[in-house]
Amino acid sequence: MQETDALRTARREMEICNACRYCEGFCAVFPAMALRRDFAAADLGHLANLCHNCRGCYHACQYAPPHEFGINLPQSFATLRAQSYEEYAWPRPLAGLFQRNGTVVALVSALGIALALILTAALQDPTVLYGAQQGPGAFYRVIPWWLMVLLAGGTFLFALLALAMGCRNYWRDCGTQLPASAELRPVMSALHDVLTLKNLGGGGHGCNDRDERFSTIRRRFHHALFYGFLFCFAATSVATVYDHYLGHPAPYPFFSLPVMLGTIGGFGMVAGCAGLIWLKVVQDQAPTARHLLGADFALLSLLLLTAATGLMLLALRDTAAMGVLLAVHLGIVLSLFLLLPYSKMVHGVYRSAALLRAALERHRAARPAAASP
Repeated sequence: MQETDALRTARREMEICNACRYCEGFCAVFPAMALRRDFAAADLGHLANLCHNCRGCYHACQYAPPHEFGINLPQSFATLRAQSYEEYAWPRPLAGLFQRNGTVVALVSALGIALALILTAALQDPTVLYGAQQGPGAFYRVIPWWLMVLLAGGTFLFALLALAMGCRNYWRDCGTQLPASAELRPVMSALHDVLTLKNLGGGGHGCNDRDERFSTIRRRFHHALFYGFLFCFAATSVATVYDHYLGHPAPYPFFSLPVMLGTIGGFGMVAGCAGLIWLKVVQDQAPTARHLLGADFALLSLLLLTAATGLMLLALRDTAAMGVLLAVHLGIVLSLFLLLPYSKMVHGVYRSAALLRAALERHRAARPAAASP
């Protein structure tokens, strides 16, 4: 990573924290910090992405503002994480989308919805678009199957490629070797931390979102959003099998597997997004990087719209509103896929990679001690 004011601030704070170590058991950051005496730029980028912003260290720190040291790791690491997203982004010409990201997300979303509506209205017969479509293949009478696959599939594959390349850039910059076949334990440990969001528990009691009191509510909202998203992805995957391999085109009955998975996932995403938006409104602003809040609100709003329009489409799919709702939902989904590699959504990829690197470091550091008599 490049030397910036944010990186120099994080380095100064880490050097103080490494001498103090009062917060050593709070989260994954401090054990990883303790393995270092010097903090190179790549190491600081790694530690920033390892931070889950639980804020326990801020409220426990004796050197936090108004102390003259002014230690504020949650704020410093949030700024450094945003810098790492831009630096590792692929392709490089699109890295600038992280600047004024909230505006970019809002603009692309609006354009995506407008474009989907305009094209559908221009290419489709009004009697089809504004009429009730029912039975197998109803969705494809409004928007052809091949066009849905081309647009949604193409943008999703591009997003996966861009995310993978960004993660590769992060991993190369950190200089960490890939896990060997004999290192299954750290891989499983990292996977456990990713799936349970263990580090959103701070030192074990929860996060300090609103004040110094501990709470597990942010972890629960994150779980709802994370697993809701996975349920929706599973619904799409199962529907693809139904359509292509079993010969049953959408829409499906309410109690079918794709619809049940999508309904659970949709409500989970709505609850998670709404809860996280509420927390950002009422949270303690002192450890917050306020210049990044626009990007946070924009992404959560886009995810909320994705889930909400999907649920509305399910509820009104047998009515004349289905055609317009389908176009709006498709426009939002396309915007989400296009923006995945250039929004805060990338934090899930980098944070998972950081957890894997931390687990590998712990494992490799413990081997010599285990081998000694």
